[in-house]
Amino acid sequence: MYDVIVIGAGPAGMTAALYASRSNLSVLLIERGAPGGQMNNTAEVENYPGFNSIMGPELANKMYEGVNQFGAENAYGIVESVKDFGTYKLVHCEDQDYKGKTIVIATGCVHRKLGVPGEEEFAGRGVSYCAVCDGAFFREKELYVIGGGDSAVEEGIYLTQFAKKVTIVHRRNELRAQKIIQDRAFANPKIDFKWDSVLEEISGNQMQVTQVKIKNLKTETEEVLPADGVFIYVGLDPLTQAFEDLNITNAEGWIETDIEMRTNIPGIFAVGDVREKNLRQIVTAVGEGGIAGQQVYNYLEETK
Repeated sequence: MYDVIVIGAGPAGMTAALYASRSNLSVLLIERGAPGGQMNNTAEVENYPGFNSIMGPELANKMYEGVNQFGAENAYGIVESVKDFGTYKLVHCEDQDYKGKTIVIATGCVHRKLGVPGEEEFAGRGVSYCAVCDGAFFREKELYVIGGGDSAVEEGIYLTQFAKKVTIVHRRNELRAQKIIQDRAFANPKIDFKWDSVLEEISGNQMQVTQVKIKNLKTETEEVLPADGVFIYVGLDPLTQAFEDLNITNAEGWIETDIEMRTNIPGIFAVGDVREKNLRQIVTAVGEGGIAGQQVYNYLEETK
């Protein structure tokens, strides 16, 4: 029986495990892959305090080293379900079960993929899903943003502070974003639009993206255009399938919490990108992990 089981070893989960173990709690950290989560897919991090620039996998490794200094245990596993028995929670993995007095869910989310040729090949080499993370690497470049919702248009506007030109490609003839966001985009001289169009293919050389193929859905015509980068915003999918029976997610699958990272079930907390929120960054994940680690300690003290 652990005091807390943390599910997911991204920056939020690792920080929660660090704070809880430093409070002399018994901690199990379960991860289905390499510790670090999305940091392992980030080539360079320039917006994390304390480092002018650091490679994502290196930052992940540094965080992981810190997790273990106060005795947190680590386990590999794919969590299939969590059951709440009041005084303890049962975490069921593929080949083993674990019991914990509390749970911190830090499973994150994944960017919805288009599935077009070149998307996977050029990920991190011109294909990105985060303008805040990677926009500064594309100064005076020509970029394409795929999508027409709030995120796509807002990120397109954000990219104009770096890029020479941003083209928003949307499969309909009008945007789905809020009108105030649309107005800002239409007023921005650096933004162009490709209506009724979809991205068909991304291609490049051994180093980076060099061009995109765009198809007009009405005319069926295709055109190959020069491009330095492609930012894809067709949605995010929370990794919450294992927690569906707990009824702690909203209609879209995101976990809702209060400001102390508490879900609607006592003893179950959620942190990081799996939460319903706006900004998903390493620094916000770390902050939430610290809050949850402390709140786990407070909860266990109150329920003794």
